[in-house]
Amino acid sequence: MNTAGHSEARAPRGLELTPFRGLRYDPERVGSLAAVTSPPYDVVVRPDGVHHLQSADPHNIVRLILPQAGTPSAGTEQAADTLRRWLAEGILTADPEPCMYVYEQRDGGGMLQRGVIGTLRISEPAEGVVLPHEDVMPPVVADRAALMRATRANLEPLLLTYRGNGTTAEVIERTAEKPPLLSTTTEDGFHHSLWSVTDPADLSRIQTDLARHQALIADGHHRWATYRLLRAEQPSPGPWDYGLVLLVDTARYPLRVRAIHRLLHRLPVADALTAVEGLFRIRRLDVPLADALEVLADATCTGNAFLLAGDGAFHLLDRPDPDLLARTIPADRPTAWRSLDATVLHATLLDHVWHIPEDSPADIAYIHDTAATVTKAERDGGTAVLMHPVREEVVRDLARQGVTMPRKSTSFGPKPASGLVLRALEI
Repeated sequence: MNTAGHSEARAPRGLELTPFRGLRYDPERVGSLAAVTSPPYDVVVRPDGVHHLQSADPHNIVRLILPQAGTPSAGTEQAADTLRRWLAEGILTADPEPCMYVYEQRDGGGMLQRGVIGTLRISEPAEGVVLPHEDVMPPVVADRAALMRATRANLEPLLLTYRGNGTTAEVIERTAEKPPLLSTTTEDGFHHSLWSVTDPADLSRIQTDLARHQALIADGHHRWATYRLLRAEQPSPGPWDYGLVLLVDTARYPLRVRAIHRLLHRLPVADALTAVEGLFRIRRLDVPLADALEVLADATCTGNAFLLAGDGAFHLLDRPDPDLLARTIPADRPTAWRSLDATVLHATLLDHVWHIPEDSPADIAYIHDTAATVTKAERDGGTAVLMHPVREEVVRDLARQGVTMPRKSTSFGPKPASGLVLRALEI
């Protein structure tokens, strides 16, 4: 009899976090730690953001997570060559012993977030251990998979949340009272600190505590899907059974939830508005961005609403035709899903009204920064679709039901800075 399988059936495993030997920049070999960090790969606004980060320091992590070359395959090989060179030159060095890391982020407004970084056993959604809440785009997963295969590394941690407020939080608080391994302030005003946890008793406390919990993917759906894909390709057991994550206890440190906006490259605002006449109420707002976002927030209290921009003004779309929604939104989903702004945007506006494919980079971009989305739309003659964020409780409730939201529905933060700690699978 397979006793291991029998035991697992009786007592399903929760989160299995393990220590690892992190790769970190040698501060004596780089200009500054802040200059080599980057936002996560999907937050960097390309190409402007890539060029800015590349010029900040010749060893900026963006050269690994977003390599710039003539073809995608050339880019992944370039990243692998760069990583090998940095390891050989001592730009990146492995910590002497396996550990977990306590990671802290602060901003000038009093926001404090702390979590623990380790390698997490990769699980399938059916196990109910790591809960996705968004669909993924296969081309993005393929791109990240090619990069991970070439570098044989996890270059940046995913952001996962759980609800605990137990032993792990106590270890984190106690660790954060000690001098950190590194401390730096990035140009966005966030202060970052990192500590190592090597004491076997503390590691055991964290592992025992987390084994009772499940986690929600806050940021990194495509990289988690990539972890799962690569684990299926590789021999098991092995290093590909685990992936690099940051786990944040939102019972202790609530995350901020922001919207991800859409930039429709080939759709001018005038055409977008013409197509929705009679289907939504349309109101022109000749006000600054901050005021327009307040109007959007008020409008979402009573139903679905969006802001269109790109022609020098803002246009509020709200009060959609109920018959239109009934015709275009799948009826076999929970009411909470059917009423999401992202659902209405994708099922009704993009698919039915504007006929824009949601996974075509030539037609649509997903941008976190509100002002940048508007600026790009105005510069390129496209349409910015600005969204109001969904509440975390709605996200978690849908995830527990096994219901995924439309792609790029949420932006949880603050996100971990890329470049503070990496993982090489063979170290």
